[in-house]
Amino acid sequence: MSYDLSLLGWNDLRAADLPTDTVPARVSRVDRGAAEVIAADGQHHAKYGARVRRASATDPVALPCVGDWAALRWLPEGRYELDEVLPRSTAFVRGGVSRDSVGGLSGDGQGQVLAANVDVVFVAEPSMHAADFADLGRIERLVALAWESGGTPVVLVTKSDLFDDGLDDLLADVRTAAPGVAVHAVSSLLGDGVELAAGYLGGSRTAVILGPSGAGKSTLVNALAVGEVMETQQVRAGDGRGRHTTAHRELILLPGGGLVIDTPGIRRIGLYDIGEGVDRVFADIEELAQRCRFGDCGHTSEPECAVLTALESGELPERRLESWRKLQREAAWMASRTDARLRKEQQNKWKVITKEMRRSGRNRP
Repeated sequence: MSYDLSLLGWNDLRAADLPTDTVPARVSRVDRGAAEVIAADGQHHAKYGARVRRASATDPVALPCVGDWAALRWLPEGRYELDEVLPRSTAFVRGGVSRDSVGGLSGDGQGQVLAANVDVVFVAEPSMHAADFADLGRIERLVALAWESGGTPVVLVTKSDLFDDGLDDLLADVRTAAPGVAVHAVSSLLGDGVELAAGYLGGSRTAVILGPSGAGKSTLVNALAVGEVMETQQVRAGDGRGRHTTAHRELILLPGGGLVIDTPGIRRIGLYDIGEGVDRVFADIEELAQRCRFGDCGHTSEPECAVLTALESGELPERRLESWRKLQREAAWMASRTDARLRKEQQNKWKVITKEMRRSGRNRP
């Protein structure tokens, strides 16, 4: 089967980065040491070449991921090798953050690319998760990372058919948590809102769907694809949590045009190289901060703090301020971890250089 790569997003700008004697392909799925790719002459299983292995040995972000464009090189034994990952136009990266045994943050400061060359980031949040409403803090975190990726975030409040009353109020709360971001209620089973989601795609535009297990991501993919392309499961009875139906990220071509990347459920996602994304999500707090008396106001106990004044008056919800503080702390922590890792790598590099210089000095006649 042959493919028109322009419908997958290939263009002249990408072609300019293609090395000689290679052919382009888009990564549809990754495995350990290899990837499933779509080239003009069909789909292939391509193992990583030496160039890719060397690059990813020091930086996991350099590993191929779903959505990447790659250069394939034909080998004498009659197969393609994934020789190089082409420059990404956008990349959704999560930080290597986890919780340690005492509940603190831990990690190596390195990131993992979840999806690349994505135009739209669908943040899927179920309208009712167990006995709770939408997790606004998770929405804020994912939208911040979506802005940072270079893609356009769109929040989809899924399973709206299960929400009996107060859906408009819920949508209003979500819009407050994601200012400037389009928010839509979607019921994939009934078809409500699916056309709105499909409207962000078409042509060669690519979307990635992110959210927790049980958010209905695979069901939405099936609705967009007008067919059963992804396995789905029901939410567990009792705790309302979803099962991990999708075990891997996968790029899916939609019959009406466009592409979508389904992802496994995300329990927790750490920030990575975050900056403007948090500022955009919390634009209301950033605007208030401009009115503070002191330019370096920490918004804790300083006099004439506009943020605290808004908090006391009820203009700014306490939950939102706490969420902002949490993401600011985590972003600063991740930045310090990244700086420490880079310093260590630089020190190791100079140790090797110094050792080689001493060795060559000893070997001089």
